[in-house]
Amino acid sequence: MLLTIIIFILVLSVLVFAHELGHFMMARRFGVKAEEFGFGFPPRAFGIYKNAAGQWKLVWGAKEVADAPGTVYSINWLPLGGFVKIKGENGDQKNEPDSFACRPVWQRAVILSAGVIMNVILASVLIISGYLAGLPQALDNGIDPRANVRDQKIQIVQVIKDSPASAAGLRIGDAILSIDSQQFLNFGQLQAYVGSKAGQQLDYKIKRGRDEFNEKITPVIIKETGRGGIGIALSQTGVVSYPWYLAIWQGLITTFSLVWAIILAFYELLKGLLAGQGVSADLAGPVGIAAITGQVARMGFIYLMQFTALLSINLAVINFFPFPALDGGRVLFLIIEKIKGSPVKKEVEGAIHNIGFALLMALVLLVTLKDVSKFGGIFKAIWDKIF
Repeated sequence: MLLTIIIFILVLSVLVFAHELGHFMMARRFGVKAEEFGFGFPPRAFGIYKNAAGQWKLVWGAKEVADAPGTVYSINWLPLGGFVKIKGENGDQKNEPDSFACRPVWQRAVILSAGVIMNVILASVLIISGYLAGLPQALDNGIDPRANVRDQKIQIVQVIKDSPASAAGLRIGDAILSIDSQQFLNFGQLQAYVGSKAGQQLDYKIKRGRDEFNEKITPVIIKETGRGGIGIALSQTGVVSYPWYLAIWQGLITTFSLVWAIILAFYELLKGLLAGQGVSADLAGPVGIAAITGQVARMGFIYLMQFTALLSINLAVINFFPFPALDGGRVLFLIIEKIKGSPVKKEVEGAIHNIGFALLMALVLLVTLKDVSKFGGIFKAIWDKIF
């Protein structure tokens, strides 16, 4: 269980570090000084920098560095991603040419957007790498005939609440190896077999990660279909790999398809909230994501890579939402500045960002409390194991 927390910290660190690297690289590209670029969050353990004479120097601890004309590269004590401190990012030092506040609106907008872009790039690199090595994929709608497919299986993609499958503890991602010792070529054959066995106990052989086990489940008549079933949706899946030139193309298509799908999902979520319909989606906060990360990691490294790519895209979309305290909110203020011909007062913008941050933290707290009630057993087991 402790491995779950370690893997979650590593995944989160990669996502946040990539995001901050995007800001850092674009700031440097436009001649804006990055005063510090750190791995992990302060307090600083140590850092290195070039002094005015061009010599590399080492600094221990969090003391101020006065003779660094360039960037201090630091290692910090809290191993959660990284950060970049950009000169003039709070609107001060407007008269200095290497200050963020001195740059044109479009350059500041690009610097602020670069973290989001880097998260999308990271996701595409992970997905392309996955397609080179072999990535789990649904085969229901067919795939490119030039692809190599292995490890085909019938996998559960949905479990209906209060169904026989739910009562038996089946989960999304479980593979059905056989029923009553019979193997099936596709899920159509499996559904036809189960559909004719309503009221009869069936012996399911299930594979979950590396583990295999048997469950006795009795199908019932499903109202929507009028046939026997245990309350699951199935998909034919396999590990799909491509030649390098196709892997790049397929990876880019998949990345931008996921970006669009997540944008649509957030649109539907917000539309439901504004219409007073409540939250229809199953939201997860840090605790929930940590628990899911552990579950995915147990399925194998390639699944973890796929999940990390999905998290990276989620981070990009959320961060570019035009809400105060997020990168998208800061870009929105730049658009307002461009339209009105002058920036919003620093005090006013700062207050709005602080309010936005407080609201975001309140939302995170609410979702975390919900996650604790849902996944609390996992983290209690971790606590008991440690102490």
